[in-house]
Amino acid sequence: MKITYWSDFACPYCYIGNTRLKKAIKDLNLENEIEFDIRAFELDQNAPQDVESTTVERFALKYGLSLSDAQRQVDNISELGIEEGIDFEYASTLYTNTRDAHRLMKLAQSKNDLELVENMATLLFDAYFTKNLKLADKTVLLNVGVEAGLEKDEITAVLESDLFDSDVEKDEEIALTGGIHAVPFYLFDGKYSIPGALSYNDFKSVLSQIISETEVEDGKDTDRCEDGVCKI
Repeated sequence: MKITYWSDFACPYCYIGNTRLKKAIKDLNLENEIEFDIRAFELDQNAPQDVESTTVERFALKYGLSLSDAQRQVDNISELGIEEGIDFEYASTLYTNTRDAHRLMKLAQSKNDLELVENMATLLFDAYFTKNLKLADKTVLLNVGVEAGLEKDEITAVLESDLFDSDVEKDEEIALTGGIHAVPFYLFDGKYSIPGALSYNDFKSVLSQIISETEVEDGKDTDRCEDGVCKI
């Protein structure tokens, strides 16, 4: 089963949703049956290169909330992450531009190494939500890339150029053309679309349903062939 998903490394529900999804996959013993296709989606393409406001201030401005109400909502989101076993520190995140983080992910994907890609995704989310580092900081990205398993010289070459910029833009164009305006957004086997971070139980139900439907379809295909003849 191929799962294509659009996300941003500064999106709390993307980290939470991916964690829930992977738990459901593990509990259904599907880890060797799933192929992930990670797509870039910047929540704010014009986000600054350096921090201009706190997370609570930005949240209040974006949703028209008082600072106290914004603080409560941010804390509630952090609790969701903590419930999934993440050391989630959303209130103290340092919001900056994520384009270079997505380009670094594209470098990882170019290696055709699934473990490397998964390491990169986890480390980028962790850098932002747990360690509260700036994802626009090239030193931060260099360290993340090396820890994930990339070569230092390759990382530097990407960060000091516009390499993979067009790949990020292509992902975002596909998303917008397909009516995707928020993340996370999941596409299962190219035909089952799931917007938002479902609960663990809902992800598990979706996966089970898709597997059941696939088995039925495979059975139908088999039934069409008998006595040396395959019917259409």
